[in-house]
Amino acid sequence: MIANVLVGLVALIHLYIVYLEMVLWDTPRGHKAFSLTPEFASASKVLAANQGLYNGFLAAGLIWGLYLGEAGFQIKMFFLLCVAIAGLYGAATVGRKILFIQTVPAALALIALALS
Repeated sequence: MIANVLVGLVALIHLYIVYLEMVLWDTPRGHKAFSLTPEFASASKVLAANQGLYNGFLAAGLIWGLYLGEAGFQIKMFFLLCVAIAGLYGAATVGRKILFIQTVPAALALIALALS
């Protein structure tokens, strides 16, 4: 139960990231969330939407795993590992904040899932 709640939380985080990257990127809220200048946000809007789409695939995979229940164990593990690795890469290349937003929740869900 706790593992599935954490997996669901990671999926919700990624759905919110999709919304930020695909819809709000070039708005004051998007600028604040990603520390963007209006000029950079405007110039990179299409790239951010593409990135948002990938985050959507991560969320979809986690939701699929939850939908499958016990049969979705490996799917949840796979997508949580993808989230954790993407978070590590983002933390190393973009900003440390990503470590706490993506990697830590994914790692906690991975641990809970492994122990369930």
